[in-house]
Amino acid sequence: MAMTTISPKFQIVIPTGVRKSFTCVLSSVYRSSKKVGVITLVPELPLQSLQGSLQGMSKTGLREKQDRL
Repeated sequence: MAMTTISPKFQIVIPTGVRKSFTCVLSSVYRSSKKVGVITLVPELPLQSLQGSLQGMSKTGLREKQDRL
């Protein structure tokens, strides 16, 4: 498990091994949350990047538009 330290400005450095295990680029935006003492960083993805991700999804069992209100 990689270790990191919080700076006096409350900044952290993501260790190289962790950065290399997923695509992380400069100026990326991440949403942070804390739950039961664990800090989680989730990348904020542009909506365009999700295009086509639901291809082949079954449409059965979905509610009709008038039932969603």
